[in-house]
Amino acid sequence: MHPDSKRPTVEYIDPIISAEIPNINEEPELYSLVSEFMIHGPCGAENMNCPCMVDRQCSKNFPKQFCNHSSVDNNGYPLYMRRNNGYFVEKSGVKLDNRNVVPYNKYLLKRYQAHVNVEWCNQGSSKKYLFKYINKGPDRATVAVDINTDSHQEKVVDEIKDYYDCRYLSAYDDIDDVLEQPSVAASMFTSWMECNKINKDARKLTYVEFPTKFVWKANHKLWKPRKIGRSIGRIHSVSPKLGEIYFLRILLNKVKGPKSFEEIRTVNGEEFPTFRDACYDLGLLDDDKEYVEAIKEASHSGTGFYMRFLFATMLMSDSLGRPEFVWENTWQLLSDGILYNQQRTLKSPGLTLNEDQLKNLTLFEIEQILLRNNTSLKNYNKMPYPDTDMVSSSTNRLITEELDYDIPILKKEFDRMFHALTNEQRNIFIDIMTTVNDKKGD
Repeated sequence: MHPDSKRPTVEYIDPIISAEIPNINEEPELYSLVSEFMIHGPCGAENMNCPCMVDRQCSKNFPKQFCNHSSVDNNGYPLYMRRNNGYFVEKSGVKLDNRNVVPYNKYLLKRYQAHVNVEWCNQGSSKKYLFKYINKGPDRATVAVDINTDSHQEKVVDEIKDYYDCRYLSAYDDIDDVLEQPSVAASMFTSWMECNKINKDARKLTYVEFPTKFVWKANHKLWKPRKIGRSIGRIHSVSPKLGEIYFLRILLNKVKGPKSFEEIRTVNGEEFPTFRDACYDLGLLDDDKEYVEAIKEASHSGTGFYMRFLFATMLMSDSLGRPEFVWENTWQLLSDGILYNQQRTLKSPGLTLNEDQLKNLTLFEIEQILLRNNTSLKNYNKMPYPDTDMVSSSTNRLITEELDYDIPILKKEFDRMFHALTNEQRNIFIDIMTTVNDKKGD
């Protein structure tokens, strides 16, 4: 809401909001996401049964009009750029172009991979719309109580008695009351740590061993020392896909007497940032070296695609405790064939790629395998994610040729030409480069 944060002109719209179908060759991932989540319809004459149809017209006013530039109409509403560039998406046998694109933000769409409608808001009524839901209070209604009678006699109306100002409370409105209940605030797990704070004997047991010496009092939400009987504790199984919850479960079988979450992930006086790191320090997880060796062995006979598929399979099977460790130790093997494929695709036999480009293209190939299996690198903690902009640049022949420099040769050429400059030319060159490096140029 600060004045410096406002965007007063339409020049700011296009970098933030897009209402166009991207180029499938330059941005394949974004094209797929827009096609799946941000296309409206088909509706209208092509599909009169579409839910948006009201009185035989689209209630969302699709399709929009083509527009070469973003602008704001007389009422303050934005008209997004929707060029007639020939890009289309086919849905239910109907070709839909930029006129049917729901406005979106590229970053948010890639981040959440879901329908995320982003609109430009520059009217005072936007604030009212934004805050009215949390400030208007619960639903209210005026209820009238009337008595049926066959008598035609004049009735005396007692408005105070017959009318009640009522408030309706739904399950959603009652959420605060629910969260304030002790049964929600305290659980068997959190009460276990509270018991460790006050009972020395409790600190000798792990969470799994706790029921052998203590009994859970559900009515009071606390643990009390067991007097009679025997009991065996058990923790529900947790999938490795859940990440930190899975590693927490492992620690609960080993750590005794913690009084907080921080103490659970503390080993020999050192507090680790994650439960996973604590598990590794305790030696509770494999170091994944066997998977590194498996990929190295496969590289002797397998193709690059086979090894990338093998790595993706390891990820999907949740076999890797530290996938980023395996990646860093095998990425050169996993990138086998990437350079050759780029040279063939761009028809540039002399093409070279630096380390970052090779890593990025390799990650992109692995991501495509995962996407075909309904998952993504984003689902694996600490695994790097490919830069789609870099992928687009790497697959563009003109950009690649322009950036395909032989750095050692260029450095020698620079040194030769620099020493050939006169004193005046050298001073001018130094002044220009200083201004550029300090970003002081206009």
